[in-house]
Amino acid sequence: MSNQTRVRKAVFPVAGLGTRFLPATKASPKEMLPVVDKPLIQYAVEEAYEAGIRDMVFVTGRSKRAIEDHFDTAYELENELEQAGKQAMLELVRSISPADMNCLFVRQPRSLGLGHAVLCAEPLVGNEPFAVILADDLMVGENGGPGVMAQMTAAFQKQGRSLLAVQEVPLEQT
Repeated sequence: MSNQTRVRKAVFPVAGLGTRFLPATKASPKEMLPVVDKPLIQYAVEEAYEAGIRDMVFVTGRSKRAIEDHFDTAYELENELEQAGKQAMLELVRSISPADMNCLFVRQPRSLGLGHAVLCAEPLVGNEPFAVILADDLMVGENGGPGVMAQMTAAFQKQGRSLLAVQEVPLEQT
């Protein structure tokens, strides 16, 4: 497997206004909405990481600073947990952004849609294969199997072609 056929970067278009989730998203990014004990965006990043992707490219917009803060090192918090002897909690906080994971941020200057957001990632992605993950579309592997992104990267390595994951939704749920 050559590096050229391996997906090493994931693009997360997170610049949108989250209007479908109003009023919950009026002051908080929809990607930071919690599902059980983690924000949506963390599930998406974990899925990419599980698939072997280590470069996470976030295309952000105004009022999305919470996403950057979430994946940044929180020295003060880590120090507080360490001083309090809360080792399990400290490890949990550190696991949000593993040492071998790179978080890169680029701003979408104007809200011109999903395609434009992905295009804004071009300077960070270059001419290599990459994944696009929509954090508000939470998908999990069946029966504890590999996640959707792991399945897609494996298929890409075999086929070397662009792939698109879809999920059938009953008409009454649309």
